[in-house]
Amino acid sequence: MSEEEALADLLDFVLAGRPERLTRLAFVQMPAEQQSLVRSVTAALAGLGSTVAPVPPDPALRARILASLGEHGSRPARRALVVCDMIRDHLTPGRPLEVPRARAIVPALARRIDEARAAGDPVVYVLDRHEAGDPELEEWGTHALEGTEGAEVWPALAPAAGDRVVTKPSYSGFHRTRLEQVLDDLAVDTLVLAGCATEVQLMSTGTDALQRGFALEIPPDCQAGTSELGERVALGVLAALVPYAPARRARLRRIAERVAPAAPG
Repeated sequence: MSEEEALADLLDFVLAGRPERLTRLAFVQMPAEQQSLVRSVTAALAGLGSTVAPVPPDPALRARILASLGEHGSRPARRALVVCDMIRDHLTPGRPLEVPRARAIVPALARRIDEARAAGDPVVYVLDRHEAGDPELEEWGTHALEGTEGAEVWPALAPAAGDRVVTKPSYSGFHRTRLEQVLDDLAVDTLVLAGCATEVQLMSTGTDALQRGFALEIPPDCQAGTSELGERVALGVLAALVPYAPARRARLRRIAERVAPAAPG
């Protein structure tokens, strides 16, 4: 590839106009030398842009931006900490569906749970749960059976009074569960998603949450996949996604109506 072609590719990347999340995702996967070139081109274009006289924004565009900020940017997030599948059958050594990496996040997750409770943020446990004879057990082996100790939350992370517990029959915490209703009742718009396994439960629950209009945060020290590679892939995909805009706007409107102070009588 000629020097001119390489420069054209760099300009194409910098000026592509893709969402910032996708740009960051692509940038961190580049070799260090290519990252340095992207920074140089970006700085050169910024310098060039600073020499051009500013153009007043279109009034209609300005109004749309201000309206968007008023709807989305002026209110604090209403968070819930959602703890997925930190159960004995996943954390006990030797169990068929053991997630060894999950034991390492217990201290950080315990602190995160304590901090959420202290701040008044709701804590919601989403737990795999199966009846004997569930066809899923044929595919995955016996685990999380209703009424067994294997289905219980790991003792160091046990729910406290006031925490919510939702059980699920499959991967996503939203599939055939009451999770969305619980979150609606709490007037939540942002999920802090934690637990295991990142590339299964967190990935499926996170994408379902985004499609329902929830913003998503995943603390790196409070998630565990079945492998480091699985974690990286899942977290990379989720980092590139944003809440589905129509569902997000509808959710924020519902929350605003629900928590608005009552008019004086």
